[in-house]
Amino acid sequence: MTNSSLEEIAKILNKCRKAAITCHVRPDGDALGSGLALCVALRNAGKEAYMLCEDEVPERLRILPAMELVQTKPSVDFSELDLFISVDAADITRVGVFCPDFASFKGITLNIDHHISNQGFAKYNYIVSDSTATCEILPEIFNAAKFEITEEIANLLALGLITDSGNFSHNDVSAKTFNVAAMLKERGADISRIGYLMFTRQTRGRAILFGKALSRLRFALDGKLAFINITQKDFSDTGTDKSHTEGFVDYALSIDEVEVSVSLLEVKKNQYKASLRSKRPNVNAVASSFGGGGHVLASGCMLFGELEEVIDRLTYAVYQQL
Repeated sequence: MTNSSLEEIAKILNKCRKAAITCHVRPDGDALGSGLALCVALRNAGKEAYMLCEDEVPERLRILPAMELVQTKPSVDFSELDLFISVDAADITRVGVFCPDFASFKGITLNIDHHISNQGFAKYNYIVSDSTATCEILPEIFNAAKFEITEEIANLLALGLITDSGNFSHNDVSAKTFNVAAMLKERGADISRIGYLMFTRQTRGRAILFGKALSRLRFALDGKLAFINITQKDFSDTGTDKSHTEGFVDYALSIDEVEVSVSLLEVKKNQYKASLRSKRPNVNAVASSFGGGGHVLASGCMLFGELEEVIDRLTYAVYQQL
């Protein structure tokens, strides 16, 4: 896969009249922040633009007015579009219900992402895998296209930058990450408020949910691997949902011996969504062996089977990377 140039991307964005943007299912701050920032920038440039996502915006991310632009049921006919954009999706299947529409789209398709596992599934691709977030990539695209980064756009980009960097705590945070954050601050982004809302504030239900999950913390491989699991019963008992588990997987990495942390979210009986975080080992390789992917130090995948079987399979896969 060869990346398109910034000039090519800018030309495509400037030339389009009507565009749709989509992101991965179960959206996080980077998926929605990057997609909505692009949507608003295109609208500000006089284009028609629509932000699409299979899932509703999680309650905890409804902190910026632009979240109201997200559509789960498109109000536009895809045949009327001349540009279809995917942001922050490592694979075409990750856009969920919009995957067939994207794959069969006869106009121009564009893929903007930062996942190392992204092989380039659009006609034009711009993937910068050493970036902390897709929101770290977009400012250079906006500059090339001469799109103004307004205060609204700056806040959306800051949301993605802050959430995907773990509030600037992850190992892949670079000098560029801080430079982008400084620029967004200059453009009006409320960095401290977004950081507080995403990483400090929580509901009582989330606190109880975390306590339940933490009570089941377990270790393997001489303490180098930690598991935390969340059940559907936990959600019903606490009045929470999967969006309240953001950040749970990072907790075990604060333990000295732990090299890899895995959060297992029960989707339904015998189906688990695994989120993996690492201090050093390549968890993208682990996730890829189960059909998932992401980054070297942060990846995810779906596994099927009894909980103990799933844990055994993941343990062996992690062991191979230690």
